[in-house]
Amino acid sequence: MKWRRISQKYWQYVVAFLLVLLFALSPQLIAGWNFDTINARTLQLYGPATPAAQRHINEWIALLNEPPQRDIKKTLNHVNHFFNSRMRFVDDIIVWGVEDYWATPIEFLRKGAGDCEDYALAKYFTLRELGVPASQLRLIYVKALELNKAHMVVAWYPTPDAIPLILDNLKTAILPATQRNDLLPVYSFNEQGLWIPQAGKNKRVGDSTRLSRWQDLLTKMRAEGFGINE
Repeated sequence: MKWRRISQKYWQYVVAFLLVLLFALSPQLIAGWNFDTINARTLQLYGPATPAAQRHINEWIALLNEPPQRDIKKTLNHVNHFFNSRMRFVDDIIVWGVEDYWATPIEFLRKGAGDCEDYALAKYFTLRELGVPASQLRLIYVKALELNKAHMVVAWYPTPDAIPLILDNLKTAILPATQRNDLLPVYSFNEQGLWIPQAGKNKRVGDSTRLSRWQDLLTKMRAEGFGINE
C-alpha cells in the first residue's frame, strides 16, 4: 500500500537522522581535536619529535580513538595507567630549566618526563576528550604529606557531593579520597570553577580565570591546534 511505502520511507529518514545526531554528539567530535592540524602545528612550534616521543603520541591518539568504555572506572584506570606506565617523574627544573612549568599533554609526551602537574593535566584533558564531563572532574592541588611538598592529582566525582576517586602518579591504584590520608587538599579547579575545602565540603570561590598558569596552558594548547573551549 502507498501508506506503508510512505511509512517505511519515514522511518528510514528517522533512523538516518538519529545516526547523524549520534555522531554529531560524539564526545570526540564535540571536542574537535584534529590531529592532522595538531601534528602540523606542533612540528612548527617544537620541531620534529624523537622516535620515542612520536611513539608515545601515536599511542595516545590510539587511546583517544578507542571505542567508548561503558564502565567509567575502566576508563579511569586505562588513562591513569597509560601515563603512569610511560612517563618518567622528573622535576621541572631538570626538564624545563624553571622551578614550575605546566606542560601541555603534547609537550609532556614529547619530553617523556614531567612532574605531578604534567601527569594530572594530561590525564584530565584525556578524560575530557574521552567524554567525561567537566562536572565530574577536577584538578586538585594538595600537600603530599609524606613528601612534604605541593602536589597535583585528578579527582573523579560520580555525583557533585560524592567522595571522589583520585588519579595520582604517586600510587598506581585509584583510591577514594578518604583512603588517601597522605594528601591534604588545598584547592581544586576545572574550566567551570575554583573551589576550596571548607567544613568537609567544597566551596566554590570563583572561576579558574584567576589561575594564570591554567589560562597560559589553555592558550598554549590552542596554539598547538587543540579545540579547547572555556
